[in-house]
Amino acid sequence: MASPPATHGPRLQMRGVVKRFGATLALDGVDLTVAPGEVHALIGENGAGKSTLMKVLSGAVRPDAGTMQLDGQAFAPVGPLAARAAGVAMIYQELTLAPHLTVEQNLTLGVEHHRLGFIQRGAYRDRVADALACLNHPELRPDAPVRRLSPAGRQLVEIARALLLDARILVMDEPTSSLGLADIEHLFLVIDALRQSGVSVVYISHFLEEVQQVADRYTVLRDGRTVGTGRLADATQDRLVELMIGRKLDEMFPQVPHAPGPPVLELKELLGARMTAGASLTLHRGEILGLAGLVGAGRTELARAIFGLDIVRGGMVRVAGVSRSKHSPADRLREGVGLLSEDRQSEGLAVGRTVAENVTLSRPAPFTRWGFVSLRGMHRATSRWIDALGIRVRGSNQAVRELSGGNQQKVALARLLHHDVDVLILDEPTRGIDVASKAQIYRLIGELAARGKAVLVISSYVPELLGICDRIAVMHRGRLVPPRPAGEWTEHAIIAAAAGGREASA
Repeated sequence: MASPPATHGPRLQMRGVVKRFGATLALDGVDLTVAPGEVHALIGENGAGKSTLMKVLSGAVRPDAGTMQLDGQAFAPVGPLAARAAGVAMIYQELTLAPHLTVEQNLTLGVEHHRLGFIQRGAYRDRVADALACLNHPELRPDAPVRRLSPAGRQLVEIARALLLDARILVMDEPTSSLGLADIEHLFLVIDALRQSGVSVVYISHFLEEVQQVADRYTVLRDGRTVGTGRLADATQDRLVELMIGRKLDEMFPQVPHAPGPPVLELKELLGARMTAGASLTLHRGEILGLAGLVGAGRTELARAIFGLDIVRGGMVRVAGVSRSKHSPADRLREGVGLLSEDRQSEGLAVGRTVAENVTLSRPAPFTRWGFVSLRGMHRATSRWIDALGIRVRGSNQAVRELSGGNQQKVALARLLHHDVDVLILDEPTRGIDVASKAQIYRLIGELAARGKAVLVISSYVPELLGICDRIAVMHRGRLVPPRPAGEWTEHAIIAAAAGGREASA
């Protein structure tokens, strides 16, 4: 990547940016200043306006008011291609890849070299190889179809696509949401190299410890307004949270008293279609059981096998003392087992449908009479979940695709809660969710356990497992390290078990 042009002033200045969507004021005079070679953290709750502001920068959204300057020159892109040509590269939280194309085709999409109407596919080949090499993942071959990659692999392709451009500003919106610890550490090295070469990075993340590690300065948005900015070296996490939510956060991991009861989900040497070893596990009513592990360790494959999304090649799943030779997701739901998928775009939500439809249509029985569905009942029930989970939405009729990533995650969780299942398998339940909403979700999980529900939490964020779980198991290369009480684990021990498959002492 070539170095950006030298400049003595700010790389980016956004002043008084305003954007309305109908009656909703998404941005209310936002200011943002980013220096050359600076990593600038953009922080705020879900729906605070971060993604909208970056869509204005990228040319995807036209502002109603305000000005922008790029290296001292007026900047008002007429669309994303114009912004890319000016040196603005974007990594979106919700991936924008074409799954039917290869990795190389996705990386060069929109910037292909052509002559006499024919695309010259070899023109970018060396740069594609260099961009992929930066990520240290040899398995990401240029000719690999994107549809066959894991969510983490697709996230890395999105990052490589941004690295391919000669960017002056690189916007990273939740770039680590699908990555494991090793990939996150490597990404930070890549960001540091970009910083050294003069590229400015706008870094959006809900992981404040991650922000403090990688960024130089910060800007906080709340309700579409700029409410704070400064050096991260001068700000504590508590102060950042207070700016984000407008109050002090009393407790990050609320403790709700609950007691484990009898077994409700039992696995005996379960072997799914994409699992390399049989898994045995017991989950009790009223228990929160955590499952840690690196990306690719087999956690999601285990969840899919339990829920019937993948074929079971061996072993047994027993629900409430009953086991069957065959099962499908519909069977599991009838048995009282529900799954919150880590891939909300492809499996967890119908993004083109409304919030009400996503929340209720997998279980319309409460609103059905004589074959007719009561739309009023659907919307009334959805409104209760909107209030309970703090979903930022104009109303239950709004399309899910219009919501921020974190609010989409809350809709997916609301759908599972509406089903009122006894066993909840939550795969990365707080992905893309802000700090205050995470605390709210943690309290909800505790309340579910107190009501006798059994909860399996799969997470790459070790502090949340230590903070909310009764027991924690670790998966390493498809094999389970047996669960132990959460109090017997430390973050170091969990990481050691995930990386090496050994039970490090606490």
